[in-house]
Amino acid sequence: MRYKLYTTSKKTWDAMIDAINHAKKSIYIEMYIFLDDNEKSHNFIGKLEQKAREGARVIIVVDAFGSKTLKNGTAQALIESGAEILFFSHWLRHIHRKILIVDEKIAFIGGVNIGKRFKNRNDLQLELRGGKIVKKILKSFAYSYAMSGGKNSKILKYREKEFSGKFKFWLIEHFPAKNIYTLKNHYIEKITNAKRSIQIATPYFTPPRWLISLLDDAIERGVSVEILIPKKGDWEIMNLINFRYMHNLYSLGIKFYLHGTMDDSKMNHSKLLIIDGEEGLLGSQNVDLFSFQLNSEAGVFFREKKLLRELEQVVKKWKRNSVKFEPQKYKMKISDYIILAILKIFKPIL
Repeated sequence: MRYKLYTTSKKTWDAMIDAINHAKKSIYIEMYIFLDDNEKSHNFIGKLEQKAREGARVIIVVDAFGSKTLKNGTAQALIESGAEILFFSHWLRHIHRKILIVDEKIAFIGGVNIGKRFKNRNDLQLELRGGKIVKKILKSFAYSYAMSGGKNSKILKYREKEFSGKFKFWLIEHFPAKNIYTLKNHYIEKITNAKRSIQIATPYFTPPRWLISLLDDAIERGVSVEILIPKKGDWEIMNLINFRYMHNLYSLGIKFYLHGTMDDSKMNHSKLLIIDGEEGLLGSQNVDLFSFQLNSEAGVFFREKKLLRELEQVVKKWKRNSVKFEPQKYKMKISDYIILAILKIFKPIL
């Protein structure tokens, strides 16, 4: 089983487009944000229409809220080309996963959405070729397909597949709609057993109480905790909330790194957990209530040493281009006090 790590949206899109160009039988996409405004070099819509007309089975599952600006005409054109497009719609829950599967042999999984405004982002995505992990991702896609109203029996049958044996990569599925909270259980297990270090990258940092408690316990055991957050994200409200949580938790001994510039189009959107430099989780999950309690997420857990060394170098580079958060350098504004008051209202569920 082969893998490749991508560290930006553009590099991921280049690899995705190449895989789609070489598709012979099938292309399955599951995306939180799937838009039709990309430049010609990353024209996913046109490529998918072309492949559908050539006879490939093209199925696209998108979140209705995340992809709400996708034009109706675009969806109709995809359908007319022979593709199937489904919108998952729920007033509170969302499909937040970012998956591409080509010919049931190649899978991309991570945090990269599709849309022009994401082009210059730092982000993490894994390309996996061969092995049972791709089949596991396909089985997981079949669940999302069914949740979104899909009826194709050839896809639905993958939900019945069982896999056993040793894996280099394990799929971490998270379907709160089905009471499957694997992501939360994974974080609890790994952080509880951490011995030396915990490294987290997340664009949105609103940790639930149980996670704060776990990180506090880890620091008491002498574990180093580093959390990398964008210096400026794409939601102003989340920038303020990120700062408030960092301000409140700094005293625990957590080291916060603010990565990137004040240009939110170049924000770091990566989602990563590394424990003791020996095992990691890369996927679609943020460190917030939505990912742990409400949204459908997917990630890959691994102990692959070569990949961990690659990620170690990536994180080191990010840290060199970061500034350490120091609360005394951040002056409270009126808006901050308002946000803090709102957070206190919701504190029981956070």
